[in-house]
Amino acid sequence: MLDGLRQFIADIVAPHDQNRTFGDSDYRLAATALLVHVVSLDGQPSAGEQRKLHSLIESHFGLDRGTADRLIADATQVEGEAVDLYHFTSVIMRSLDEEGRKRIVRMMWELVYADGQVSEFEDNVVWRASDLLGISQRDRIDLKHAVAERAAGQVKDSAVGG
Repeated sequence: MLDGLRQFIADIVAPHDQNRTFGDSDYRLAATALLVHVVSLDGQPSAGEQRKLHSLIESHFGLDRGTADRLIADATQVEGEAVDLYHFTSVIMRSLDEEGRKRIVRMMWELVYADGQVSEFEDNVVWRASDLLGISQRDRIDLKHAVAERAAGQVKDSAVGG
């Protein structure tokens, strides 16, 4: 009976962490949750967006396919439970310097451009996340333009001007 009570209390205190590989203080989980949020904005992520997400996670965090899959699954879970972006951006702020945070914003832009369209919602989320990450407007726009130039000809940008 006492063991049952202990388990009940443990489930209340940390019910979601038990099945996750990556902890709440891991900046990779926070960054991936932001990326999952970006690809989820316009409904179901396309196959191209999913491939791009996996590619970014594997290359930027140096993970194999299986570990990247676990990270994305964990990030999808925590992103679904989140009420705002602050939880994720605060973990990243504590963990990365400005250049590291810029890399996260660049990854967000790469996902935004992965499906060939830039919506105002996607543009706004990257703007809000960039602001919370302490990235200047100028740097955010420079990163957007750098990614857009690479994707030139493939994207219809409905978020004009920023």
